[in-house]
Amino acid sequence: MREWPAIRVGSVAAVGALTASLACAARVQPIDATTVPAPDVRLPLQEGSARFAVIGDAGTGGSAQYRVAAQLIAAHTVFPFEFVLMTGDNLYGSEDRSDYQEKFAIPYGPLLDAGVEFYASLGNHDDDGQVFYEPFNMGGERFYSFTPKRGVRIFALDSTYMSPEQLAWLEGELSASRSRWKVAFFHHPLYSAGRHGSDVKLRQELEPLFVEHAVSVVFVGHEHFYERLKPQKGVHYFTTGAAAKLRRGDIDRSTHFHAAGYDQGYHFMLVEVVDDTLHFQAISDTGRTVDAGTIRRASTPRSVARTE
Repeated sequence: MREWPAIRVGSVAAVGALTASLACAARVQPIDATTVPAPDVRLPLQEGSARFAVIGDAGTGGSAQYRVAAQLIAAHTVFPFEFVLMTGDNLYGSEDRSDYQEKFAIPYGPLLDAGVEFYASLGNHDDDGQVFYEPFNMGGERFYSFTPKRGVRIFALDSTYMSPEQLAWLEGELSASRSRWKVAFFHHPLYSAGRHGSDVKLRQELEPLFVEHAVSVVFVGHEHFYERLKPQKGVHYFTTGAAAKLRRGDIDRSTHFHAAGYDQGYHFMLVEVVDDTLHFQAISDTGRTVDAGTIRRASTPRSVARTE
């Protein structure tokens, strides 16, 4: 694997200087997020909760990515999430130093400067060298886990190369975790009503582990739309792969596992975990809420989503 030199994001002045020096080379000028109205966030904002955002298929460096980034920054002013999960395809096309700036550091600069951490998973368009890019917090690994808050454990997987080593690691990590909430994120959907469709082989490899070890929620990308599925064997699946790319009208809503979706615009997700309840909200690049609801964690039976 190719090691990529760490690119650090520091103070306000540093980010300002970085943006000023590189924006001229960017295809799209950064949007002033202070001019973007904050979306109507429906999450409870309870003290001590775990708050995060989810984006997927984001790294184009194009106007759609910058619009979604501006909405995400505006949302942070009213819902101060602590970190962002990235469901893969973090950088489309070339991955030179300037690409890391144009397709990541510039659009999300205000969030990075505010101390928001990004946690990446690899998609099929991503180079393995991304694992060494410090702001992606992968620690040089294609798969890893972390605990952002007590009671919540998050597992990042590389679904492009699901090796026996990775499956053994995941089983050990899930088995050892005593967290109330186990959340996984990766790129390829086990169930999908879109053009790519369900990855049945990956489902056969991962789903038994998710069910046996009580994984509650899974976030994926790859399909360029938003989709929430009906719980499958007690696991709640979300596809969030339109933070920069869109396949308009691509969802087959007649699919038996489809619960809700949005394929008419770009989007990101906000999530808040409060005790035994996970609150979620999907927001478009225009600030409109396209789906929202709650998931209750329960042992028997497995929980069912209540939507708003």
